[in-house]
Amino acid sequence: MTRVAVDAMGGDQAPLEVVEGAILAAQDGVNTVLVGDKEQIEGILGARGDGIDVVHASQVIDFDDDPTHAVREKKDASIVVASKLVTTGDAAALVSAGSTGAAMACATFLIGRLEGVKRPGIASIYPTGHVVLDVGANIECRPEHLLQFGVLGSALARVYLHKDNPTVGLVNIGEEVSKGRDVERQAHALMAQSASINFVGNVEGRDLGTQKATVLVTDGFTGNVLLKTSEGVGRAIQAMILETLAKPEYQDAVMNLLPAFAELRERLSPETVGGAHLVGTKGVVVIAHGSSSRIAIRNAIAIADEGARHGLVAEMAAGISAAAQ
Repeated sequence: MTRVAVDAMGGDQAPLEVVEGAILAAQDGVNTVLVGDKEQIEGILGARGDGIDVVHASQVIDFDDDPTHAVREKKDASIVVASKLVTTGDAAALVSAGSTGAAMACATFLIGRLEGVKRPGIASIYPTGHVVLDVGANIECRPEHLLQFGVLGSALARVYLHKDNPTVGLVNIGEEVSKGRDVERQAHALMAQSASINFVGNVEGRDLGTQKATVLVTDGFTGNVLLKTSEGVGRAIQAMILETLAKPEYQDAVMNLLPAFAELRERLSPETVGGAHLVGTKGVVVIAHGSSSRIAIRNAIAIADEGARHGLVAEMAAGISAAAQ
């Protein structure tokens, strides 16, 4: 059985919501270990802690700490101790809703990059069935980084979306080969001649609504804007739907469709996904949103466990090795 190390002190509502999320995950059959202030954690667990291990950590890395400096100085921080559990093999995956920078620093320097990986990236799996990366780890990228993101994103698509040969598109301002900055044009040429990905050419932001490509590759600045924009548009559309359906003439129809609306709302909720993946490291790393509720934490733990059980790291390593040949 795989085990997921959870940074119990990371997040706006930690440790309460994180511990409660771990309890829900344990009820689903996921083997978790909570890392943080043992007294606080066990106080929340109470009699519900059967099967959940607790590892004490006396320090916390705050959101306003310098990530790299804090990881070096706060050696007993919860995210550091949790990462070391993955390093030693005592856990196969890591989940944290704390500082993204600290999680990235721990994953890169403690868990370590896979051989051949130049830059770990953050990948988001959209409810539309797309993998988008990078969404914030690397503001500027070189063409070879974008190729590797295509390889790593393809591994995610195989494991989580069950796509045997996922298509990969390069996010650009047009479909033509000549479009974009130098980095996109050079990346297009590099990706087009690579046998390690199923490259379909340039795609645009609107292709999140099509099936032209399953994996959408871009730099972290563009990807983060794409992610936040799509979240905002999704909320706006939901609000407009609710405003329209609130009219008296639609009330009977709305009552009949409530189950369908509830299903759609759950599908579109960020809490359903749970978190984003930091890809390219020697362990499965899931970064949850700082404001994550217990439901989001439960789902973050679930996808981390799924990735560990289905060999996500091995898939990524094999893809990077094949791309280097």
